[in-house]
Amino acid sequence: MYCNKRPLPASVSDTSQPRSGKSNSYSTFPTSSLLSCLLRALAAAVFFSSMTAIKHALQRDIFTPNDERLLSIVNVWKAGKKKRNCFLCATVTTERPVQVNVVKVKKSDKGDFYKRQIAWALRDLTGVDAKDAIKENPEFDLHFDKVYKWVASSTVEKNTFISCIWKLNQRYLRKKIEFTNVSSQLLEESVPSGENQSVAGGDEEVVDEYQELNAREEQDIEIMMEGCEYAISNAEAFAEKLSRELQVLDGANIQSIMASEKQVNILMQLLDEALKEVDQIELKLSSYEEMLQSVKEQMDQISESNHLIQLSNTNNSRLLSEIEFLVNHMDLSKGHIKALQDGDLSSSRGIEACTNASEALLQCMNVALRPGHDMLQCVKQQQQLFTDLCEQFARRLASHLNNVFVQQGHDQSSTLAQHSVELTLPNHHPFHRDLLRYAKLMEWLKNTDYIKYDGLTKNYMDYLARLYEREIKDFFEVAKIKMTGIAKEGKKFGLHGSSGKLTGSTSSLNKLSVQSSGSRRSQSSSLLDMGNMSASDLDVADRTKFDKIFEQVLSELEPLCLAEQDFISKFFKLPQHQNLPGTTTVDTLEMDGGISSRPHTPGGQLSISSEKDMIRQMMTKLFRCIDAELNNLIALGDKIDSFNSLYMLVKMSHHVLTAENADPASFLSTTLGNVLVTVKRNFDTCIRNQIKQMEEVKISKKSKVGILPFVSGFEEFAELAESIFRNAERRGDLDKAYTKLIKAVFINVEKVASESQKTPRDVVMMENFHHIFATLSRLKISCLENEKRDAKQKYGDHLQSYVINSLGQPLEKLNHFFEGVEIRVAQGIREDEVSYQLAFNKQELRKVIKEYPGKEVKKGLDNLYKKVDKHLCEEENLLQVVWHSMQDEFIRQYKHFEGLIARCYPGSGVTMEFTIQDILEYFSSIAQSH
Repeated sequence: MYCNKRPLPASVSDTSQPRSGKSNSYSTFPTSSLLSCLLRALAAAVFFSSMTAIKHALQRDIFTPNDERLLSIVNVWKAGKKKRNCFLCATVTTERPVQVNVVKVKKSDKGDFYKRQIAWALRDLTGVDAKDAIKENPEFDLHFDKVYKWVASSTVEKNTFISCIWKLNQRYLRKKIEFTNVSSQLLEESVPSGENQSVAGGDEEVVDEYQELNAREEQDIEIMMEGCEYAISNAEAFAEKLSRELQVLDGANIQSIMASEKQVNILMQLLDEALKEVDQIELKLSSYEEMLQSVKEQMDQISESNHLIQLSNTNNSRLLSEIEFLVNHMDLSKGHIKALQDGDLSSSRGIEACTNASEALLQCMNVALRPGHDMLQCVKQQQQLFTDLCEQFARRLASHLNNVFVQQGHDQSSTLAQHSVELTLPNHHPFHRDLLRYAKLMEWLKNTDYIKYDGLTKNYMDYLARLYEREIKDFFEVAKIKMTGIAKEGKKFGLHGSSGKLTGSTSSLNKLSVQSSGSRRSQSSSLLDMGNMSASDLDVADRTKFDKIFEQVLSELEPLCLAEQDFISKFFKLPQHQNLPGTTTVDTLEMDGGISSRPHTPGGQLSISSEKDMIRQMMTKLFRCIDAELNNLIALGDKIDSFNSLYMLVKMSHHVLTAENADPASFLSTTLGNVLVTVKRNFDTCIRNQIKQMEEVKISKKSKVGILPFVSGFEEFAELAESIFRNAERRGDLDKAYTKLIKAVFINVEKVASESQKTPRDVVMMENFHHIFATLSRLKISCLENEKRDAKQKYGDHLQSYVINSLGQPLEKLNHFFEGVEIRVAQGIREDEVSYQLAFNKQELRKVIKEYPGKEVKKGLDNLYKKVDKHLCEEENLLQVVWHSMQDEFIRQYKHFEGLIARCYPGSGVTMEFTIQDILEYFSSIAQSH
């Protein structure tokens, strides 16, 4: 059971005011409270029993089928009109998104069931007007598309419905509805304090406002209801009776309260005495507080003293830490100072001591000082000491290394004599090995004093460049002498002075000096004259000798450049591999014929990119003469024999590929690559010159042609090229040259054959293309397979043409006779009727056959053989081939004549004066006799 906590109406509450009367106890209070609670419970029970039944019916019949849930209900009728009861219902859908509606429901005309009349979406509701926020008023307005005025059956129902609308608006709608004339207390009670508070239904709201009765109250209510027979059957009468009894009890309670005035006075006296006791306690507490205040001051003084002691200890610890840091990081031992000042830079032990001392000094100079350290006098003194030691040692180191560079240039000159007569370059490995002991010191100098480091770099390039120039020029001079075959004694090419340079007569070399590309071909070999050269002019031994000399030159230069580049990288601490990133650009300046790199990085340090450039620049200055000397040597070799460009192309390509595999951007790779371009250009020029000379070839009009010189020359060129380019990297260049040369050979063979007067065109074409086909078949050049087939085809075609044209019609009259026979047959005369023609009867046939006895035929063939022999050359040896082809052609004509006789003159007994066997004997005996 529940008791309503709402305030009672004024008529009821007035009866609970104190009234005059006397009572000595409070025994009437429980009874009055029980009756009031009972009345409220019964009234609520009557109200909610009917509303709950209606709400349940509406939910079941109307809203559940539409997937809606009924939250609140109010019984209303329209204001100002005839009273027609209906219900306004607040509902929400059970599916998301949630739709909130206000639905008007009324009973059917028969009164058996409820029906849904109209529904409004709550989002269309713009305002709610409760008419009066203070006084109870059952009227209210709802503002939709128009204003709907309603009158509720009770104020409680109206307030409950408006409260539900407020909650739904707060939870589901972004647009807030305007509530006017609504009690703020009602709206505050309607909004729960928690964020996740859910909206409750109308019946649940009413139930929440009642509290459960305890067991004693339930027992008292049951006793009362048993004493009244109509308590259950007539709840209104029972409620009126309880109300009357409640008023009587309230009056008795008021009288009892007024009778207790004396006891109240006594209570007030006790309260006054208690206040006095409280004042005394406060006085004691104040004295205690004063005592504690003095203790607090003493404790504060002790705490401050402890804080000062702790602060002093902390400061002392930090000071000790700073002192230890400075002593550990900025103290240079006496041994290191002595090594930097007086250390021996010429011995290994002294170099090691100076290296260790310089590293220790660099660590002291580069220590990261803490804030404020640079203001200490001791720190400034140490820094000045380090600076002085650094400058002093840098001067000593730079001076010593400069002396080493100068000494190296002079000492190395004395070893040039033994290398001048041999095709070898001096070995710099001992010098590099000695200098590499100073590599760490050079790194130290680079990091501390870049100006002196840069000066040492320039001095090294200056001294060593002159040394390398002398060595390389002498080396190439010996190579040129060996190439030209001018072997001179030591008197003529003696060594003079310490430089060891070849100073003998240079007239012989000047004769073979590099000329312009237009004049240096005057003595070069060509495809035209190779076939006529004697072994003393150009033989395999001479070309092999040139190949070995050129290979020796490249083999000596390659390790020299690689060793020097590796030394520069290690000694000057420069990266030589290109896979390292670099971003800083470099300014290049002319300096005494060399190049200097000036970095854009702070502190004078080179970036990785500029350091790689510096290696190339140093190598370029050290070996500045290599490019020119190699080009001169290549020009000399090309002048001696233009076919030397084949050897040089293969060798140079191999060395360039090797250098690129090691380091694509190295000095050696770049230099050899540039020279390779020149070699390739010479090779292309050589091919063009051969083609040009083919086009300019002249053939004697008085002698037979035979195998053309450039055809024989192409054979020797191909044999030489195949031996040189076997397994070579630049095979593609040779294949392109083959294609150009063979095309020119084909064109010029046909040109010469057409211009030939002494030798028939078919003979020139047949012999030369037979030679070309034999050459290509023997050498098996894969890129010329198509040309080989073309040569074979041309050879066969012109062989057949020459045979037919030379053989002609050895039995001329017989040929004319049978041509007439074939014409008659072609005109429609049957073959067996040709013999009836007057001009082609058997007697005419016999006359013609008698003119060609075997003796005459043999004589004619003998003359033909002599004619063919005059046309063909001996070197190609095609006479027997041609003679055999003529034999086959003659036999073919003979069989053709026999066939016509057999078909056109059957049974006549006419036969040739000679047989096929006679023909074979004639051809064989003629060939053997010659």
